[in-house]
Amino acid sequence: MGDVPPIKRTSPRQRRRVGMEGPTTKERDYLEVLYYLSQRSEPVIAAQVARWLALQPPTVSHALQEMERKGYIQRDERGEITLTPLGAGLAEGIVRRHRILERFLADVVGVPWHMVHEEAVHLEHALSPALEDRITILVGDATTCPHGNPIPGSGASYTPAVRLDTTPVGVLFTIRRIEEEAEERTDLLRYLEANRLLPGNQFFIPDASPTYGVTLRSCNRDTTLSPEIAGVIWGEVAAIEPRSSGA
Repeated sequence: MGDVPPIKRTSPRQRRRVGMEGPTTKERDYLEVLYYLSQRSEPVIAAQVARWLALQPPTVSHALQEMERKGYIQRDERGEITLTPLGAGLAEGIVRRHRILERFLADVVGVPWHMVHEEAVHLEHALSPALEDRITILVGDATTCPHGNPIPGSGASYTPAVRLDTTPVGVLFTIRRIEEEAEERTDLLRYLEANRLLPGNQFFIPDASPTYGVTLRSCNRDTTLSPEIAGVIWGEVAAIEPRSSGA
């Protein structure tokens, strides 16, 4: 018998490096933010990306140039940014992975609501396709992340909603989602959770002011939110049906 050739071993870390293609970890963060910004009805510019990621404009400009070179984005003469079909497909996959992971952390692991975004950010870049498939099975038919934002590919979408700071007085307001940019502020999420300002909860609005904010009432308890905080909460408005008088 001939000599048995030695078994060539590679570690999982080496296997990930060999032949690794696609966006870098930094570029994946940019693609995720660009996806969120593109869902708004306003032009996307570099200054918004810099504000979201808390980076200096020159740093963002250099990264966007590289992403444009790779074919992930396009920029017009006004500097407005759009995702290319390649970039949009990558971004959608990144957002899907992030939101499914958030759902898993909240529903299966039991991570507190205000912490799931931050924990998902730490884990998502190391999530393999095989593990993502297993997590998807565990979260079942979830269509939104714990903050109420739709999971791409689930059939859910951004439904028409009203921002809390524009809601009239004297109506019922049901929270549906928290704006993605607010998820970067764990302290804000902790405040929202402590005051039950979570998707699915309903409040009566007895008072509102462009200067001082919006007051929400539930179970005879009033909470007044600043215009800044009210501006990141989206939901549905319903009129209060009058009580019928007795016969």
